[in-house]
Amino acid sequence: MALSRADGFDRFRGAPAKSHVRWVICAFLFGATTINLLNRQVFGILAGDMQRMFGWSEIQYGYIVGAFQLSYAVGLVLSGRLIDRLGTRVGYALMIGVWSLVTIAHVLVRTAIGFLGVRFLLGLAESGNFPAAIKSTAEWFPAKERSLVAGTINAGTNMGVIAAALLVPWLSSRYGWQSGFAATGILGLLWCVWWWIGYRSPEEYPGLSESEYLLITDGASRSATNNQQNTVPWVKLLRYKQLWAFTLVKMLVDPVWFFLLSWLPKFLFHTFHLPAIGLSLPLVIMYISSDLGSVIGGYVPSIFLRRGSSMASARRRAMLPCAIAVMPIVYGAHFSSLWVTVAFVGLALAGVQGWSSNMYGIVPDLFPSNSVASVVGFGSMVGSVSAALFAVIAGWVLQRTGSYTPLFVYCAGTYIVAFCILQLLVPRLEKIEPGEVVPTAAETI
Repeated sequence: MALSRADGFDRFRGAPAKSHVRWVICAFLFGATTINLLNRQVFGILAGDMQRMFGWSEIQYGYIVGAFQLSYAVGLVLSGRLIDRLGTRVGYALMIGVWSLVTIAHVLVRTAIGFLGVRFLLGLAESGNFPAAIKSTAEWFPAKERSLVAGTINAGTNMGVIAAALLVPWLSSRYGWQSGFAATGILGLLWCVWWWIGYRSPEEYPGLSESEYLLITDGASRSATNNQQNTVPWVKLLRYKQLWAFTLVKMLVDPVWFFLLSWLPKFLFHTFHLPAIGLSLPLVIMYISSDLGSVIGGYVPSIFLRRGSSMASARRRAMLPCAIAVMPIVYGAHFSSLWVTVAFVGLALAGVQGWSSNMYGIVPDLFPSNSVASVVGFGSMVGSVSAALFAVIAGWVLQRTGSYTPLFVYCAGTYIVAFCILQLLVPRLEKIEPGEVVPTAAETI
């Protein structure tokens, strides 16, 4: 039932006849995700030089990366629940404020144990980004736009890496390695203030027009919207196959993205003997490719939806090409040419991020907004535990063999396996509706 002014639309008096506030919110989320990955990637960009400076072994570096991933995993399930309880405005501001301060704290550390400690704290704080961003997407965008928005937000991950590739080598060469951590931490604190001043829920946003509010809520009544605010108990969420489908896929694919974030600069550094300043152009090219993959991958489902396809069919048609695009990375370690390697890895990164855009878009397809952050947090927690284990394994593999080939083989094949899991468990992307009677375990599997 559509809202009328009698239902509470007096708040729209004085608002423009048409508004596009939701895209301002999208810009907020894109900015936060960019800063999230910019902060995180400072360490990866400087890892080759810092490893030589401080004398870390590959195994020690693997433990440092693994510590971040493990704490990120723990933080995801806690932050997702916290954000569902505190709300997006308060929860997101809290998370980015803490991770910005921890980023600045890197300048005080000199030992491998010290870096392991600050990376652990950073993982806890940074874990709140995607649960908050996807929850905001569910609150502010209709279903037909969520995939594109998820793709745009996800492009912020690549933009953060690009910004790090351009900014961090220049800062470190001019002002020392500490400057990258200090500058990006301060940037996060500035964004935190901007978010606190500018963000409100659709029900509270003063410049939102009636027509845009109805578009966002698909014409739902205010009472229906308010009925979705209570969080769903974990005991109920854990009984849905939709939750486990998302979780299994994250467990398989998250190690790939985090491996590439943490080891790709080191791979180029050691394979082609590039100094930190020489990493900028290759990394920028590869992550521009991933940016394009993220936005295009998120946009493709909307094309098929306009042509009458079901959401499940639209997702499949977008995700299968992404899974195939990752496969050529298996050859990444076998080329003597830097630019051929850049082309193959760039294509794989485009596939990785196009897939990720659709996976984050799937969560609001499957769950009501009152449990989106919890589901994203839980699935991403399992994915990060998997990534932490993979980081330790990668450190041992590289220490013992010096070869990236076994690691690239895993990256190449895992997305096809993940696609098959989605097809088996949630072929029609059945959505759980608020108030729906929870099925038994036997009925969900």
